[in-house]
Amino acid sequence: MICQLFVTRFILNLSDPLERTRVTNGNLTQLQSELFILYHTQKLDAFGTYVYGMVLKEVQKSQINTLSDAMKSLSVNDLKSLSEETDMVHAILVDSLQQYPCNWSAWLDLASVCVDNPSLQQEVDYMLQSNAILTNHWMYHMFLVHVFLEQQQNELALQLIDGLQYRPPPPNDPDGESSGLFSNSNYLKAMQAIAYYNLRDFDTAQEHFIELCQRDPIRLEHMDIFSNILYVKESKAELSHLAHSAIRNDKYRPETCCIVGNYYSSKGQHEKAVHYFQRALKLDRTYLSAWTLMGHEYVEMKNTAAAVEAYRRAVDINARDYRAWYGLGQTYELMSMPLYALFYYRKAAALRPYDARMWCAIGGCYMSLDKRSDAVRSYERAVSNHDREGIATQKLASLYREAGEFEQAARCYQRHLNLRIQAVCDTGSMDLTNDDDGLDAIHVEATEAEAILYLAFYHKDHQNYMKATRFCSRLLEYPGPEKEQAKALLREIRSRCASDNMINT
Repeated sequence: MICQLFVTRFILNLSDPLERTRVTNGNLTQLQSELFILYHTQKLDAFGTYVYGMVLKEVQKSQINTLSDAMKSLSVNDLKSLSEETDMVHAILVDSLQQYPCNWSAWLDLASVCVDNPSLQQEVDYMLQSNAILTNHWMYHMFLVHVFLEQQQNELALQLIDGLQYRPPPPNDPDGESSGLFSNSNYLKAMQAIAYYNLRDFDTAQEHFIELCQRDPIRLEHMDIFSNILYVKESKAELSHLAHSAIRNDKYRPETCCIVGNYYSSKGQHEKAVHYFQRALKLDRTYLSAWTLMGHEYVEMKNTAAAVEAYRRAVDINARDYRAWYGLGQTYELMSMPLYALFYYRKAAALRPYDARMWCAIGGCYMSLDKRSDAVRSYERAVSNHDREGIATQKLASLYREAGEFEQAARCYQRHLNLRIQAVCDTGSMDLTNDDDGLDAIHVEATEAEAILYLAFYHKDHQNYMKATRFCSRLLEYPGPEKEQAKALLREIRSRCASDNMINT
């Protein structure tokens, strides 16, 4: 019976990596009926109950509505109970965990049920919290870490990880070491790095991954995420070292192929990168990261049709992958189809409502559709969610300026410059004194020049000539047309100041 359950878990050698091939187990209904009887006659142990939960989960996924010959022998009441029990996967899994809490696979399946069907989460929480055996077990906290990361609740995940890794010293020994039960857990260290990666704190995430590599030099699990960080930070030497290390450890792992693919992508060799992502999919057809990264490469190669197909495969595997939804939005935006792009960006924003990039993308689509009021609301949402790049702030400033809301525009332009000054301070290359506004430290590009010139005119109109002069002087070395406008404004300010002095005397 167990062999029938796993008969479909074999490797398929697809001629086309984008081929949509779905394999279902035709024996699921027979297994369901047999395990149903064994479960209700209490003949299943913890692992047998877990297998029953897996069967029910697969039945839900494949949406089998027909009855096999083996089920025809059951009574009407039994068939009704069997149908109702298909919707009780979470209860079966909790029953299995109560008998053996250390079955991590059961915890993962229970997490999948909760994340796929959020309406069940409250019920599962109640079932677990009413069971002292499970809530007092350390596996329950590991389960919560996994669920929080899947739901993009990264701050909560980090709090739990800190509680598992660190424990304050006892009151009678305040100078003692604060080490928790899992202070040396590589799994928790990896989850910690992933949480910071999801929060886009790449520097902290990189530090944790480096420590993880030092602890376990041959580790490949989650190392493809580390390669994503190195790719984003353009750390080509470190990415090359990671790729060589992964190949040396095991070149037939999908993680290795993704790392090498990222390495070739960083060198601009997109065809080779696609080749390695396809190799990862031959090793594991459901490897989500490879589909998404391959979509990115097809976008770089201007092959939008293949990019759309790759992203769609990713969301077919996991509808919670916001990166694939965001990639679909970007692809349709490149195809000048803003309405389609808006649909996919909204999908991504629903999964990452606290990510400013999602709202910036939605705002851009509204701008393309000439829905300025909706664009303003989207950019304001991005600003409220810590728009660190300053994209939303600059766009909002332009929109307020065009609408004649000059006070709002000035605030947005000033916030944009403050973000640039803060970025310079964070690098440690500058320390602000009380008399230094930091304006000289920022690198002036087109968006900064626009902001500085607007603020110069704004302060001049409000007769704050000292600030206006300060902003104008910052543009005197800028090569764009703003330089001449700043010179003309300086002459006007000096003329007005001279005139005011003559009147006062």
